Amino acid sequence: MRTIGFEQGEAAMDWLGLVEALKAGHQCPKASVEDLFLYRGDDTVLSRSAWIDGMGMLTKTATIFPSNKAQGNSMIGGGVMLFDDTNGSLAAVIDFHLITKWKTAGDSLLGALLLAPAGARNVLIVGAGTVGLSLVQAFSAGFPGASFSIWNRSPEGAADFAKVTGATVVDDLETGVRDADIIVTGTMTTDPIIKGEWLSPGQHLNMIGAYRPDMREADDAALLKSRVYVDSFDTTLGHIGELKIPLEAGVIGKDHVLAEFYDMESFARTDGDITVFKNGGGAHLDLMTARYVLDAVGQ
Repeated sequence: MRTIGFEQGEAAMDWLGLVEALKAGHQCPKASVEDLFLYRGDDTVLSRSAWIDGMGMLTKTATIFPSNKAQGNSMIGGGVMLFDDTNGSLAAVIDFHLITKWKTAGDSLLGALLLAPAGARNVLIVGAGTVGLSLVQAFSAGFPGASFSIWNRSPEGAADFAKVTGATVVDDLETGVRDADIIVTGTMTTDPIIKGEWLSPGQHLNMIGAYRPDMREADDAALLKSRVYVDSFDTTLGHIGELKIPLEAGVIGKDHVLAEFYDMESFARTDGDITVFKNGGGAHLDLMTARYVLDAVGQ
């Protein structure tokens, strides 16, 4: 049984290598995935399990306590266990934050590489949290030469983010959205902050933040005027407010969500399209990432 820490895994990994691993993982038999959500007010316990025949099994449990930030503690904790496909034995315990960082940003990078305009150079990050920092790393690898800007509810958070990453601070979100080729959101808002009226032909909106049934980052107008794709139908349509709310309200039908990664060849755009990608995560993506970690670290 292997134990892989954050620094050990981080040193061996590569963003474009992970993208290729995610592509290859979706050529395997479709994963069996189950999620368990428990709530206490704003706090969440999320346990996700996946089994991919020939690859193995993984269970990842996350605890999300937003109030921890006020005490200077991490909002997110958890653990990851990878199991052998042939005999069910525990193959590895891998650092939770390593898997979460690389899976989350790698998932969105793959979506953007499939859907963003050719030659995209201006990337707006919405939300100056930990996810935003990893997105700069990932999208720098996927879009060499891109420039980054940051918008955050807290100007202080945006300023700190800019110091670490070199991103340009955007004071007005509408202006930042209108000026970007790619908009990547990583917030915990329940009220949509991205307005469809701000989006123009050729832009790509890539959303990460919403993970609960009451959370949304983009309004109805943004979805209605866009070609919408997801990483997984199973982990987004009935679980995350970004799509669950407009689907249940009849604003969009299921056919408005055009494809998932298991149908990657259907990801397509023309120059005039606005494309939306919803990153829902899912333990199958954690499993693919964990297998990539083991291969990258070696024996």
